[in-house]
Amino acid sequence: MTEEATKTRRRGGGRAGNARRTRASALAQMPWAPPVVPDRPVEPLAEEGVAAIHDGAMRILEEIGIAFLNEEALALFRKAGADVDGETVRMGRDFVMEMVGKAPRTFTITPWNPAREITVGGRHLNFAAVASPPNYWDLETGKVPGTRAQCRNLLKLSQAFDCLHFNGGYPVEPVDVHASVRHLDVVFDMLTLTDKVVHAYSLGPERVEDVMEMVKIAAGLDEETFRSRPHMFTNINSTSPLKHDQPMIDGCLRCVRRGQAVVVTPFTLAGAMAPVTLAGAVAQSIAEALSAIALFQWVAPGSPCVIGTFTSNVDMKSGAPAFGTPEYIRATQMTGQMARFYGLPLRASGSCAANVPDGQAMWETAHSLWSAAQSRTNMVYHAAGWLEGGLIASPEKLIMDCEILQQIQRYCDPALTATGAEDIAVDAIAEVNALPASERHFFGIDHTQSRFEEAFYQPFLSDWRNYESWRLAGAAWTHERAHALFREIMASFDAPPLPADRAEALAAFVERRKAEGGAPTDF
Repeated sequence: MTEEATKTRRRGGGRAGNARRTRASALAQMPWAPPVVPDRPVEPLAEEGVAAIHDGAMRILEEIGIAFLNEEALALFRKAGADVDGETVRMGRDFVMEMVGKAPRTFTITPWNPAREITVGGRHLNFAAVASPPNYWDLETGKVPGTRAQCRNLLKLSQAFDCLHFNGGYPVEPVDVHASVRHLDVVFDMLTLTDKVVHAYSLGPERVEDVMEMVKIAAGLDEETFRSRPHMFTNINSTSPLKHDQPMIDGCLRCVRRGQAVVVTPFTLAGAMAPVTLAGAVAQSIAEALSAIALFQWVAPGSPCVIGTFTSNVDMKSGAPAFGTPEYIRATQMTGQMARFYGLPLRASGSCAANVPDGQAMWETAHSLWSAAQSRTNMVYHAAGWLEGGLIASPEKLIMDCEILQQIQRYCDPALTATGAEDIAVDAIAEVNALPASERHFFGIDHTQSRFEEAFYQPFLSDWRNYESWRLAGAAWTHERAHALFREIMASFDAPPLPADRAEALAAFVERRKAEGGAPTDF
């Protein structure tokens, strides 16, 4: 199949509002079309507010400093002229702004199937399923530790839904696979069960280097071509407050030196790991992220970097993280405004604190997802399937969240705000007005008949029947319908066609690295 034919098949036909049947199942969904957000971003900060947060972040970098528990990073900062005192690095704002200014505002990441390339930056909005929970929940199992089989099933869902655009990590940690080889098995599954962008955990040099080699093999690339543009990425978290650890900085340095993308996401919970005030929490988060991005730009000028936000608040009664709160929404919007000030793409998350896929789970996740869209976020981690503050991955929740993601995609469709003559529809209004009073409706006229199939969003999971009809059909609640759809997708899943020679080379690489011991662990 030619590349163009592959693109045509993946994208489907018709306008974005038109549902279609997928290869993965009888699921009717919108075609692959990562949203481009048409709206102006929400900007809660006045000009002086942006200046105040920027000045606060720069003062943190200049006066307090950031701890880097990485000897190579400390040596690089000394060479760059920063003030290094033990593990604490202080850097001037002129240096930081010069370095950050070298990062591209927009870039692409191209997986082994070029039709699944994503654009990061500008108005482009890309979603990924949940990543990294140690536990799994579905209607049959309840809460249990994650396994490779469950991880594979969640990867199949990530592939099946065209509103999920990249893989943000292991959708659930397969704790039945030893940590030394877990990355080999799961990334092999990612590359053979999905054709979307993949991610490497920066948890020691072996994991990052192995994933880069596996991505090269799956895409059939030589080293020069691999280095020429991003084909994968890593995401790291600072250890808030004001600290970067050894393996995560090491992994990012390895990626930028080979032309791959990095995302730096401080995890700042206001009231716990950051000031209780949102402006203070955002300023600290900005300082932590920019300190690392400045280092990466000094090492590899122009390397693709994304600033992440994971600023929320804690429940001051229990200390537990809260997500999808008014504070979370505002922090995301504020960080988005600051990201544009620095000219950096933005990463945010779809998250909730609920324990099961219930009403709380959906309203908190919806708040999180819409705040990302409002903030001109470019990469949304955990957009589908997250529960219990990131401790549970759920297929039912993933499917329920995909209904929201499709609605956001449809909301971004330019057709909804078109204002041509056929859209204003004065002639159609006149036609109906000329009918006898008892027949004045728009159902039967040509203007409606030629458009009704694509006119409005069509859900794949929501049930719009009245109560009596719903009850006669079995009275299935949303999570029950999602579970049935999950089972249907699993039964009919078709893996994307990775060329056989690449699949064999990938399997051989995994076998060799396992024989060599994989990655060192503490156990």
